[in-house]
Amino acid sequence: MLSYIKRKLSESDGGGVSASTTVTSSSCGGTSGSGSGSTSRGSISSSGGRGNSADELVRKTSQMSMDDEAIAFGEDALLHELGYRNATDLQETIYDLLRGIRDPEKPCTLEDLNVIYEEGIFVMPPTRSNVSVVRIEFNPTVPHCSLATLIGLCIRVKVERGLPHNIKLDIYIKKGAHQTEEEINKQINDKERIAAAMENPNLRELVENCIKDEE
Repeated sequence: MLSYIKRKLSESDGGGVSASTTVTSSSCGGTSGSGSGSTSRGSISSSGGRGNSADELVRKTSQMSMDDEAIAFGEDALLHELGYRNATDLQETIYDLLRGIRDPEKPCTLEDLNVIYEEGIFVMPPTRSNVSVVRIEFNPTVPHCSLATLIGLCIRVKVERGLPHNIKLDIYIKKGAHQTEEEINKQINDKERIAAAMENPNLRELVENCIKDEE
């Protein structure tokens, strides 16, 4: 739109210069030296006025464009479509879901124990099919924690149930925080293993007790 306005104004300025040139040529014919000179100057002044008006209009239009809300592209556009202002908004939403998960053994939340933390949630570039990707890192309390797999499963179920849209979750133990982190990472990111685990009544009950909202 701005380029169109500039082009139209440029054409208008061109017309003003042409009119000014015609008057000058007429004065060269010797009809009236002082009068034609005055007319010529008046035309040029009028053209200059139009030029100033054009510059002012372009300036105001540019200012209007800058004042308008920025148009979102790519990842930001996807986040806006899902109802988030930006990546930080999605990060905070996920953290609010996770902070109340209870530890399987202790009367504390994962937030209380620093097992999950806001800095461990990363909004990644979307997939080729335009699905949001979030990576969640958690830190078991001890390197030999036997419940790390269960905690990872609780994190996944809580987020997938809590968000009203599809999302690709990558859940990992903080690097160097567990003796068998590689094996556990594979388990909690394998769809078939997750589905099989949730079919186990005892394990499903443990998960439900950990992720249920406080009354």
